[in-house]
This record gives sequence, C-alpha cells and structure tokens, in this order.
Amino acid sequence: MFEVIIVIGVLLLLFILYTLFRIGSLVNVVKGTDKKVVSMSNRVNGALMMIVMIAGLGFMFWYSWVYFDKYTLPVASIHGELTDKLFWVTTAITGVVFVITNILLFWFGYKYQHKEGHRATFYPDNVKLELMWTIVPSIVLVVLGYYGLQAWHDITGKASDDAEVIEVMGYQFAWAVRYPGIKDNQLGDYNYKLIDDKNGNLFGIDVTDENSYDDFTPLEMHLPVNKEVLLIIRARDVLHSVFMPHQRVKMDAVPGMPTHFKFTATKTTQELRDEIGNPDFDYFITCAEICGRAHFSMKLKVVVDTQEDYDKWKSEQQPWLKLNPDYLKDIPAEKRELAKIKAGIEDTELDASL
Repeated sequence: MFEVIIVIGVLLLLFILYTLFRIGSLVNVVKGTDKKVVSMSNRVNGALMMIVMIAGLGFMFWYSWVYFDKYTLPVASIHGELTDKLFWVTTAITGVVFVITNILLFWFGYKYQHKEGHRATFYPDNVKLELMWTIVPSIVLVVLGYYGLQAWHDITGKASDDAEVIEVMGYQFAWAVRYPGIKDNQLGDYNYKLIDDKNGNLFGIDVTDENSYDDFTPLEMHLPVNKEVLLIIRARDVLHSVFMPHQRVKMDAVPGMPTHFKFTATKTTQELRDEIGNPDFDYFITCAEICGRAHFSMKLKVVVDTQEDYDKWKSEQQPWLKLNPDYLKDIPAEKRELAKIKAGIEDTELDASL
C-alpha cells in the first residue's frame, strides 16, 4: 500500500511541474517575451562545448599514454609484428580523423551558436567537398585493405614443407591437441562417428589409417621457436575460437569445416618470462567465442621451446595407440604388425589386447 502511495505522489508531482511549465509559457506569451531565443543558457552551453572538448580529448590522450602498457601485450610471432603494425597504422589514421572531426564538431557548436541579428547561411551542397571526403577515404581504405589482404594471405596460405603440423580441437569445454608421430610426420585421418570419450578416442581417430598409428595427444601444446607452425583447427560440437594473444593467433573453430592458421613463434616461454619479469608466466590458448556456460574455463597451456628442447619433448611422447591398445582389434590383421612397429607396442602388449 505504501508503494502505491509513493507512485501516486510522484505522478502528482510530475503533473504539478508540467502545469507550472505551461503556466510560465502562457505568461511569456501574454508579455510578448516568448519570441526571445537567445539567453544566458545558450552562451553557457556554447562554452561547455569547448570545455567538454578540451577535457575529453585531454583525458583520452593522458589515459592512453599512462596506461598504454596495461592494454598492450608483447608480440611473440613474425606475423604478429606485421599485424600490430597494420593495427597501429589504422589506429593512427582513424585517430587523426577522430580528433579533427570532434574538434570541428564542438568548435562549430560554439562558433555558430545563435545570435540576435545573425542568420544561418544556406549551404545546400558542394561538389568538390563531397568528392574529397568520398575519394580520399576510399583510397585510404583500398591501401589498408591491400596490405591487410597480404597479411591474411600469408597467414592462411600454404605452409612450408617442413612446417610443424598440429591439430587443435575445441569442444565443450576444453582444447585437445594431436601431433603426427616422428616416424611418418603425418597426421592420421579422423571421423566424427568414431568419437568415443569413454574409451579414449577423443578425436575420433581412424585406426584404419596407417598415419594414425604413431600420432600422440599430449595434455599441453609445445611449439618450436623460429619454425613455422601450421595449426589444423576444428570443433567437435559448437563454434569455438582459437586465441593465442601473444602470438596474435585468432581463428574460429567451426564444426564440420576445418580451418587453419600459419605462424612462427619468435620467443620461447623462458625468453618472454625474462622480458616481462614474471617467472610464472605461461602462454595459453583460450576461447574467444562465447560457446556456453563454461566458456571461461577453456584454456590450454602452450610451451614455446628451443628446437632442441622441442625435439626432446616429442621423442618422449607415447603414441595414442600405445596408450589405448584396445583399439588394436579394430586394425585389419594385415596392418597390425605395422601398427605395432609405428606405435612402439611390444608383442606381449599386442597379444594381450587382441
């Protein structure tokens, strides 16, 4: 009941204020002062235009200068340096236009405020002006687009023959990676119909493909420094997005449509730890697509090694087939000997699984 009384009181107050406003307007009509437009508030608003412009632009430049390091990350890839350069060139061009147009916007509001005895100029069109602000931005956009397409072509183009190929799969709510074995250096085939989490076939690996026998699936991603890496990206359920901010890697993982991203890391994990002064720093893959309630938890540790450490790490990994010997029974009999050799399975392990 008390809330209803408050609502009624507010409505009555608004009605009274409106009535007072109408009475004031009628009094001005009787006095003949209703035609007067220019007042002190008009000049105050004009002055406020300049104050807001100076304060706003001043705060923007101050904040950008003081907190620059807090919203920029060190770059740790070759193409990342190029994309950062394109970003800052674009920011500089659009930033200059932003500052100029806002200065003109606020200055015009102050300069051309209404004054008694002055009439606005009727200025319907100017062909030269229209051409200038159509052609100049078009040329700038074409140049920026050209260099942007070059960067995109380099990222999504054909990888070199000696590039490290790594498969990254997103699923609710984690990342999984698969490497080709060192014996054939080729990823085996997969089929979504073969996915079986309970029995260990997270990727849907097709064991009838000989290239899959020595593939391994570690719990974290390792990359060699200063060597090209090709990420084969796919999603198992919904749309995800591979995001490695320090390497400037960002590519969607689309169900049913594998994508890829090519890059070269330039700083090992230890080198970046030394650079930023944080001994606990680690690279990560995170998800840049809102893919469900546990989206925030999609994170995979990434370690960038020297080539020597990377080769050593790869040699220590166990093939997926060796860790899941139950799948040996799905391999055709004539290929089991080859599977045993490539997966490093002893005869006793093979016999026990059949």
